[in-house]
Amino acid sequence: MKLSKMDLHILNELQHNSQISNIELAEKIGLSPSPCLRRVKQLEAAGFIDGYVARLNEQQLQLKLVALIQISMDKHTPERFENFEQSVRQYTQVLECYLITGQNADYLLKVIVPDMEYYQDFLLGHLTRIEGVSGVQSSFIMRKVIDRTSLPLNHL
Repeated sequence: MKLSKMDLHILNELQHNSQISNIELAEKIGLSPSPCLRRVKQLEAAGFIDGYVARLNEQQLQLKLVALIQISMDKHTPERFENFEQSVRQYTQVLECYLITGQNADYLLKVIVPDMEYYQDFLLGHLTRIEGVSGVQSSFIMRKVIDRTSLPLNHL
């Protein structure tokens, strides 16, 4: 499916407010409601829209410590990586996990927890116990400078 300017406009609007009603969306992009809904459904079916979520307030939920953790593995085998990835998927504290290159680490994790004590328990009680983990380096977020969820569409 090739994206039209109208499709890009819809995607942009939905990225900024996924709870917008179809009628409001149709008005914003200059379509009547039926064709607008049809286009949204086509975008969903084509895989351009993965889903809709609510962003929760970390501070209100007392999740005040965000860590970026570099993990090094002892062996670079598919089995080691598969085991690690299956293990970290179980932990809801892990918001993001990336297999990386160009660093002295194999994985980069973004973890959110209430405080340093909880972090220490999570690190020592879970992450470092995963078979194959040979090194951990943690950095802590002091302040969010940019916190976007919307993807750039201006290249399309």
